[in-house]
Amino acid sequence: MASKVVWVLVNTRQYQEEFEEKYLSPLASKSRNSVGRVVPEEECSLRTAFQRDRDRIIHCNAFRRLKHKTQVFISPEGDHYRTRLTHTLEVAQISRTVARALWLNEDLTEAIALGHDLGHTPFGHGGERTLDQLYPSGFRHNEQSLRVVDVLESSLGRTGLNLTWEVRDGIACHTGPKMPATLEGEIVRICDRIAYVNHDLEDAVRAGLIQPKDLPSNCNIPRGQRINAMVKDLVEYSYGKQRISMSPEVSQATASLRQFLFERVYLDAVAKVEERKVEGLLSQLYEYYVMNPETAKGHIDIEEDDPQLLAKDYIAGMTDRYALCEYQRLFLPGRWEGR
Repeated sequence: MASKVVWVLVNTRQYQEEFEEKYLSPLASKSRNSVGRVVPEEECSLRTAFQRDRDRIIHCNAFRRLKHKTQVFISPEGDHYRTRLTHTLEVAQISRTVARALWLNEDLTEAIALGHDLGHTPFGHGGERTLDQLYPSGFRHNEQSLRVVDVLESSLGRTGLNLTWEVRDGIACHTGPKMPATLEGEIVRICDRIAYVNHDLEDAVRAGLIQPKDLPSNCNIPRGQRINAMVKDLVEYSYGKQRISMSPEVSQATASLRQFLFERVYLDAVAKVEERKVEGLLSQLYEYYVMNPETAKGHIDIEEDDPQLLAKDYIAGMTDRYALCEYQRLFLPGRWEGR
């Protein structure tokens, strides 16, 4: 008599939590042991807490806007230059590879990576530097990313995405002096740098700003081999340790490549001449929104009366092309069609 297969619906989340407890490293962050959310919620039967956070980030408006935000080159001609979105996806891919190899929590790592740049301004670091000068208490994109998920986005009719503490910590500490509290957050912090030094270099070569022969001698290998060497070193040097780091040799080579990019691309490249225009454009927008706070308030669904905070939040959330359209609408004469 033929046997019959019966599929039984199980609590997938509990199964995955048990898998984490059984197979992940003792150093991994277990979703069952999360510090939790600011507003307690009933657990999902299908997804762990960190998987829910990942999904909320992917489906939020700020994540979609990353596709039209500059990574390094402002309004480049060509289809293959990185945007803030493609950078984010590359960081997530590299970070997940490292987390998996170290038997750490891949879901937590992915959620942090996908959310780490949600608060970045239009026009890349030029936009960030401009807002930092304009806003009285300064502007740091990691802090703005946390503000995006805590305040400016919404989920299920409430303010903020109500993410877990571990994801919020990883987003806030992916750059700056404070280290993340989890090893998964440390992975994203380092893989963010691995991603951008390699893809920014490739984009600079594509733009003709530098030649491969110009690279520091300890970094002059094909991009794929260079990324692979960095990732393998990161995994091998971090395995079983309570901190995530590269070996001193590879860390120094990465720092040399980053310094090279600052000197030849980020601060002294022909393509960065456009940043002076960015400063003027964003400064005029900021001044206008401070003087007319109702304009910004109409686009931000929060209870806030500080005109400078509203202006900062509104501008930081803009894509490059939206900022250009706003500038044109507010400061350039429109076409008049007579009778």
